[in-house]
Amino acid sequence: MNVASAQVRETSRYLDFSPFYGSVLLHNTDISHLIASHPSGFVFSLNKKTFGEENWESLYNYPDTGISFVYQDMRNATLGVNLGIYAHYNFYFLSRKLQFRIGQGIAYNTNPYDARDNFRNNAYGSHLLSSTYLMLQYQRERLLGRLGIQAGINLVHYSNANFRAPNTSTNTIAIGAGLLYDLDPEISPEYIGYEAKKVTEPIRFNGVFRSGINESDVVGSGQFPFYIFSAYADKRLGRVSAIQLGTDVFFSNFLKELIGFQSNSFPELGVDPGADFKRVGLFAGHELFINSLSVVTQLGYYIYYPFDFEGRVYNRIGLKRYFGPRWFAAVSLKSHAAKAEALEFGIGVRL
Repeated sequence: MNVASAQVRETSRYLDFSPFYGSVLLHNTDISHLIASHPSGFVFSLNKKTFGEENWESLYNYPDTGISFVYQDMRNATLGVNLGIYAHYNFYFLSRKLQFRIGQGIAYNTNPYDARDNFRNNAYGSHLLSSTYLMLQYQRERLLGRLGIQAGINLVHYSNANFRAPNTSTNTIAIGAGLLYDLDPEISPEYIGYEAKKVTEPIRFNGVFRSGINESDVVGSGQFPFYIFSAYADKRLGRVSAIQLGTDVFFSNFLKELIGFQSNSFPELGVDPGADFKRVGLFAGHELFINSLSVVTQLGYYIYYPFDFEGRVYNRIGLKRYFGPRWFAAVSLKSHAAKAEALEFGIGVRL
């Protein structure tokens, strides 16, 4: 690999198209009636290569950035078809022959749950779904002129994060193969290398406010706003990561409705109609820094838990976007194991 000190001014882009064929995973027995056939579809993407103009690019072995479109026919009239648009990163290993892609975006489902016309679809409660897809594939560029090949396995997840019930969600695992097409074959910029620099920081303190709308698993119970106040300390471990320790205070208004419903309709559950809907948790976490973006993972435990909902352990995974050294915006999925509770939108400060 060539190393240069000059600034890269040219852009190298390529397209890829990969049809796939797979199976819906039975992650929840409630969707067993929906697994009737093998879904198929394709991924179509525009990718832009990086060459080290920014430090983070060389640190992560010069990944690609891109946008992608995923079409997936669930091969089930009840589930319909999913159409998704994503932003993605491609990371490379084994002399850039093995590619790992992670994409995050929004999908549109053509046939969500309807109490009268499509009551069997307990996987998707709304047209709009949050979606994540992963690809691990072997890739070779420019095998025949501008054309290259790729082949591997895909995992595609669809969920509305309990924005509206029902929300059992689906996960599809598939095999795929396709073609690459180089849009700029005449451009061959050199990779820019940077000397590794040690990053040291004192412990930083963070405050975050998160909010959104969600619904319990009881269909028709209504959508309600929630508010979450978080405070935590973090400590950088180096250029790419930090560890976190903090607390969350949850004001989840959908629990008010759920407490009232269960106490009145299912007295055998022994739910106190006056139970507090608020919760308090302690969490530990990790932050992976990628340029002005970072990936956050947290594992928490409720220390104040007056009403039993999905267990005391919770987890959060999300993205942060920094605006300068202090302020950031965040979007995250809060869940209990694989059971989503809410899609959270937040704003915070790091002091």
